Amino acid sequence: MNRQKRRQAKRQQGKQQSQSQAQAHQPLAMLQKVQEELESLTVEGSAGGGVVKVVITGKQTVESVEIAPEAIEDLEMLQDLITAAVNDGLTKSQELASEKIGALTGGMNIPGLT
Repeated sequence: MNRQKRRQAKRQQGKQQSQSQAQAHQPLAMLQKVQEELESLTVEGSAGGGVVKVVITGKQTVESVEIAPEAIEDLEMLQDLITAAVNDGLTKSQELASEKIGALTGGMNIPGLT
C-alpha cells in the first residue's frame, strides 16, 4: 500500500514537472512570434514636412529613404533632414516594439527585449 502511494506521488510529480516545463516554454514562443511580427511591421519617419521620409522596421532597420528633389539644393539642410527623419522613425519603431512586447510582458520592462 505504501509503495502504491509513493508511485502515485512520483507520477503526480512527473506530470507537474511536464506541465511546468510546457508553461515555461509558452512565453518564449509568444516572444518569438512578437519578434517575427515586428520584422514585418514598418513605421515612417519624416522631416521638413515630408521632404525626407524614411521607412523603418519594427526591428529598427532602415528599409528605405525618400528625398524630394527640392531638398538636394542645400546639402547641409539635407543632411539635417535625413538625420531628423531617421531619428523620428527610430523613435516610432522603438515605441512600436515596446508596445508589442509590453503587451506580452504585462508592461514589465525587461532589458534586452525592446
